[in-house]
Amino acid sequence: MSRDRDTASALIAEARRCFTEANLADPATDARVLVAGILGLSLSDVVMRGDIAVCREEAERVRAAVVRRCKHEPVHRILGHRAFYGLDLRLSPATLEPRPDTEILVDSVLPHLKRTIAEKGSARLLDLGVGTGAIALALLKECPQARAVGSDISEEALSTAESNAYINGVAERFETVRSAWFACIDGRFDIIVSNPPYIPTGVVAELDPEVRDYDPLAALDGGEDGLDAYRALAAGAGAFLEPRGLVAVEIGYDQKDSVTALFEAAGFSLLEARRDHGGNDRVLLFTTRNCCKC
Repeated sequence: MSRDRDTASALIAEARRCFTEANLADPATDARVLVAGILGLSLSDVVMRGDIAVCREEAERVRAAVVRRCKHEPVHRILGHRAFYGLDLRLSPATLEPRPDTEILVDSVLPHLKRTIAEKGSARLLDLGVGTGAIALALLKECPQARAVGSDISEEALSTAESNAYINGVAERFETVRSAWFACIDGRFDIIVSNPPYIPTGVVAELDPEVRDYDPLAALDGGEDGLDAYRALAAGAGAFLEPRGLVAVEIGYDQKDSVTALFEAAGFSLLEARRDHGGNDRVLLFTTRNCCKC
């Protein structure tokens, strides 16, 4: 291929060959998404206008990004943003990259949030370990009568979440607090949500390099058994919930029974369990034992 006459299609083909040689899991998809993202093209543009000429400077930007991907840096980390539940979310080194499975948590919470708003006229939610803001901001976007507080131990993560709230038009209904779980939280909430770290410490080193080397350790490591965050959530949530309040958490594929036991011991009842796109347990919803939101 002549580098004086690069096209989008040719660059995608070149990237795919490189990714195949690097033994990446999905070289074709990675090549399309990465090259299109670097060039500012939609995926439909790639199909319809793949023969569009690319200047030398842009081609070199693409090739530099390809080198980074061959070292297992995730595509969306390279691009600096990712779509989630209709939002465009900026990423930073201090934030977990939102995954499609986390959209199931949003789907699970949304009917309860809408019902609370229908009954009360508004709703207040708390996102613990907010990261990019993905969960809270998606719920705010869907429900204009809701307000949210996002907490995190990382100032950089909080700054990223605030930026994403502004980008997606919900900043006036979103605030952040630096807090280790409930330590600096005030008030009560209709819904508490969290996608906490849940990987056992001993397993972190075995994760794919895309996760192990690029997602922040604090968002992955859940302690020796992976349950440290759930202990904190179960122990503290009751003091911050409104009557008939709801707690919704994302879990690891094998943690349904252990997480449920922790919340039941703290006075909660399992209201709903949802599986992810691979058929694994992924989301649990709890309410206090003396009430039912059926």
